[in-house]
Amino acid sequence: MMPFRRGFTLIEVMVVLAVIAILALMAMPSMQGRLVREQIVEAARFADFAKAPVAQAWRTTATLPADNAAAGLPEPHRIVSNHVASLTVEDGALHIVFGHQANGALRGKTLSLRPGVVEDSPVVPVAWVCGHAAPPEPMVARGADRTDIERRFLPRNCQGPATP
Repeated sequence: MMPFRRGFTLIEVMVVLAVIAILALMAMPSMQGRLVREQIVEAARFADFAKAPVAQAWRTTATLPADNAAAGLPEPHRIVSNHVASLTVEDGALHIVFGHQANGALRGKTLSLRPGVVEDSPVVPVAWVCGHAAPPEPMVARGADRTDIERRFLPRNCQGPATP
């Protein structure tokens, strides 16, 4: 009679490890995408303080600040956070450049937040348009969209219309 053995053979352990590795590799891209989107959302929240002077300028003069100085903000390279390397105001649009501790997929990339305005009614509050998105009707987005982040990483409200 053969003695009863407990445990797994080396081949059984290797098969289990291979399956776990395959599952981990499948989950990795979605985890990275979620992390990148979280950093984008955090950077957009960081830019909230710069939105107020731009909106105020539109409300009072029906014009948008040409640059950081006109908006009463520090120089672009002085507005930084954990994920933001600079924040530039250009014709009312806010351009956030990622750097520092940002994910490698974001480092050196730009996200634009453009003011959506009703041209003949400055009393209507500014709606901020993220990335490639379109402004709500009858608003017009002012400033250039310099967003160069891969579409798959952008939050849905920043993606804009689907490209064929």
